[in-house]
Amino acid sequence: MRGNGISRFLSAAALFGFALGLALIPERAASKSSQGANPTQSAANEPVPAYHRQAPQAALPATMSPEFFPDPVVQNAYAIAAKIKKTLYQQPCYCHCDRSQGHGSLLDCFASKHGAGCNICINEDFYSYEQSRKGKTAAQIRSGIIKGEWQSVDLTKYQQPLPAK
Repeated sequence: MRGNGISRFLSAAALFGFALGLALIPERAASKSSQGANPTQSAANEPVPAYHRQAPQAALPATMSPEFFPDPVVQNAYAIAAKIKKTLYQQPCYCHCDRSQGHGSLLDCFASKHGAGCNICINEDFYSYEQSRKGKTAAQIRSGIIKGEWQSVDLTKYQQPLPAK
C-alpha cells in the first residue's frame, strides 16, 4: 500500500515536471532567437516585426510618464520616446511584441509599461534617438534596426538623468 502511494506521488511529480518544462521551453526558445550567438544574423533572417512606413497622419498616443519608473535608464528611455514619437512610430521592435502584445510599432512599447521591462525596446529607443540626432531619417534608422545595429548602444551613458532639452 505504501509503495503504491510513493509510486503515485513520483508519477505526479514527473508529470508536473514535464508540464512545467513544456511551459518554459517556448519562452526560452523565443528569448534565444533574439539574443543568440550571432544576433545580427538571426535578426536579418527573421521576418521584420510590425512598423509603419510613413509618418502618422493623426495624433500619436502619449507615452507613459518617466516618473512612473524608478530606474534612471527606463526613465530616460520614456523621456526620449516622448521626444521622438514620430520616429518610433516608424520602427519595428525585435522583441516581437507585435505578435505577443499586438503592437504596431516601437512607439507602442512606450505608450504602455512594456518598454520598461524590455531591454530590446530600450536599446532600439536609444538607437533611434542617437541616429535621429545624427540627422538620419526614420527609414535609415529602420534599416539600422533591421541590421541589428541597436545592439551596440552603450546603456551606461543613460544611467544618469539626461539634461532637459
